[in-house]
Amino acid sequence: MRKGQIITLAIAAVCGVGAVAVMSTMVNTKPKTVEVDRTVDATEVLVARSEISLGQIVNRESFRWQTWPQGAVSAGYIQNGKGGNKDQMQALIGSVARAPILKDEPITATKLVKPGEGGVLAAILPPGMRAISTRIKEETAVGKLILPNDHVDVVLIQRRRGKAGGEDFVADTLFRNVRVLAIGQLIEAKEGKKGADGATATLELTPRQTELLALANSMGEISLALRSVADAGVGSGPSAGNGLNSQRSNSVRILRYGVKSRAYGVN
Repeated sequence: MRKGQIITLAIAAVCGVGAVAVMSTMVNTKPKTVEVDRTVDATEVLVARSEISLGQIVNRESFRWQTWPQGAVSAGYIQNGKGGNKDQMQALIGSVARAPILKDEPITATKLVKPGEGGVLAAILPPGMRAISTRIKEETAVGKLILPNDHVDVVLIQRRRGKAGGEDFVADTLFRNVRVLAIGQLIEAKEGKKGADGATATLELTPRQTELLALANSMGEISLALRSVADAGVGSGPSAGNGLNSQRSNSVRILRYGVKSRAYGVN
């Protein structure tokens, strides 16, 4: 082999080794991370440490402080060190949740009821409405499958004396689309719970309708007919049914031995 060819091969080998070394360095070299310190205007907001259910009594372990951007803080949020109370968390201990609160959800004063401000049921009752209970049994409450916040029709089964001296049973729908506030002492349907045990159902009615239901409880047996979710929201609230006088008006007439007596309106 000539001397010139040897020199050419040597130069090519050196160049190849150099190229491999350069490529290896480029592959193994990691990009440098540039850290930039930026000051963010933030505050601490009181949030739920874990999920809080309706009616739950809260304590200090129910809350924690969470860093929150100042620009995203709502007027109702409780901020650390603001509001004139050095320990806002301590002031909320013993309060009752008037609505379910999710984990890490900001706490507001409207979501909790402090002791002395009324019970949970009074807190969730809409303005102008009343809560009244009626007796129920398994066979009069859809096999105990009715849960709080379901909507039902209220039916009265009444025993009446016929003209021949015998007794007849008459069914009248008192109200339609009535919201169930509680079954027994259960005011919130638990996850996975298919039914609720209790001897009473607490219903949401107007003041006049509560009078009628109280009267009907002494006149016969109350049954609840569960409404479909599809039509539970139809209408603005509970409406009057047929009453106890066989669909002729929205008033109730008490029949004693076939003789009409005092009439009661439902509106």
